[in-house]
Amino acid sequence: MITRSSGILMHIISLPNPYGIGTFGKEAYEFVDFLVKARQSYWQILPIGPTGAGDSPYQSFSTFAGNPYFIDLDLLKEQELLKKEDYENVDFGDDLEKVDYEKMFNNKMPILRIAFENSKGKYKKEIENFKVQNKAWLEDYALYMAIKLEFHLKSWQEWDEDIKLRNKKALNYYKKELKEEIEYWVFLQYVFFYQWKKLKKYANHNGIKIIGDIPIYVAEDSADTWANSEVFMLDEEKKPAIVSGCPPDAFSDTGQLWGNPVYNWSYLEKTGYKWWIERIKGNATLYDVTRIDHFRGFESFWQVPYGAPTAVNGKWVKGPGIKLFNAIKEALGEVEIIAEDLGYLTQEVIDFRDATGYPGMKVLEFAFGTREENDYLPHNYEKNCIVYTGTHDNDTVMGWFENAEKGSIEFAKRYLKLNKREGYNWGFIRGALSSVSKLAIAQIQDYLGLGSEARMNLPSTVGGNWIWRVKKEYLNNRLAKKINKITRLYGR
Repeated sequence: MITRSSGILMHIISLPNPYGIGTFGKEAYEFVDFLVKARQSYWQILPIGPTGAGDSPYQSFSTFAGNPYFIDLDLLKEQELLKKEDYENVDFGDDLEKVDYEKMFNNKMPILRIAFENSKGKYKKEIENFKVQNKAWLEDYALYMAIKLEFHLKSWQEWDEDIKLRNKKALNYYKKELKEEIEYWVFLQYVFFYQWKKLKKYANHNGIKIIGDIPIYVAEDSADTWANSEVFMLDEEKKPAIVSGCPPDAFSDTGQLWGNPVYNWSYLEKTGYKWWIERIKGNATLYDVTRIDHFRGFESFWQVPYGAPTAVNGKWVKGPGIKLFNAIKEALGEVEIIAEDLGYLTQEVIDFRDATGYPGMKVLEFAFGTREENDYLPHNYEKNCIVYTGTHDNDTVMGWFENAEKGSIEFAKRYLKLNKREGYNWGFIRGALSSVSKLAIAQIQDYLGLGSEARMNLPSTVGGNWIWRVKKEYLNNRLAKKINKITRLYGR
């Protein structure tokens, strides 16, 4: 149960190290130590699944699998699966503050293959146990990745018809033909989960809980959609009949066309919501708390005909509502969930969220629109909510001050009594920490006072997102003490 506390949002990729991307290695443990010194209770991360086109953690090849990029090479060396010379002179990118995903794919993945070759004859029993524990998804995922490489990384929609439609003879053929490749992808998942669970155990032992994150929808090009097509609204050729999005609003005349397949909720209900229960169960072992993106979609979701150029001609359709979460609670007991309920909310959505008992979200950067009374202003909060200075989709606080409307900036200065001596970013953080919200989260970029150059994502754009990394020297004792002091001041 979340009590009055605070935490820091920083994705795994943003951790410092010399190997091109943040991992579950030494620097991750050092960040846990930093959080302890800073009197924090939570470390929030973004989805940790394997990323596809655009490198977005919200468009993953699997909702159950982990991203091999996060596997730490030094830890593999400690297990004698790698030698230092296997990776010490490899080009992982020349900018320590940005991820180069092309170099990750071209240069890190071959190193992981060396580790796989060196693992043969070792960990056989452990990997077999891992297969049994994860049989609900692991075999399909490993097979999917092996076939994907065989078809030159094409979406499964472009595979040969027999394997696209999971013809039994074709499945048996590829399982036999690609046996070694399948074992490689299983090995990567075994190592990923082994390293992650050790890190999580260390965090929990030191009083730090992990908040994970899952998108409501899965990617069309994913093992989930290929292996569980009945769960989604697909036609006879396994093409999406309808896809997800958001309706036109004040920010976009054409709405947002996400393009993910939407769920076949009537089928899911007949199965007792088995697939969703498995998904939440998996996340409950990975994280202490799970944030579900676009939570309002469980009450009503915007569906758009497949192939439509924009989201304009979509319509609202009722979701499963409380029935899904009653089934989850019956199967798994109480699971800690944060409901991402941002955007326009109808009374039905508010009633549904309240019925689940899950806390919703407040984003302080949204509070200072000058047109009307605003639910994101701290004096309107209730205790059962989570306040953020901003999320991964927002500008940093200092970037917001550079780019927001003048009236909004002036309002924020008056409301939060901001001044340059304290620092606008620290005044913003003070506004979150001092509120009645039971949990306050700030991005590490906001504690560091960084501008838009440190922004994690600009929604509806491709390229230049999900790449920011922190400099190692920034996470120092001086900053930890300053965070500790303001956290203590507001009883968190």
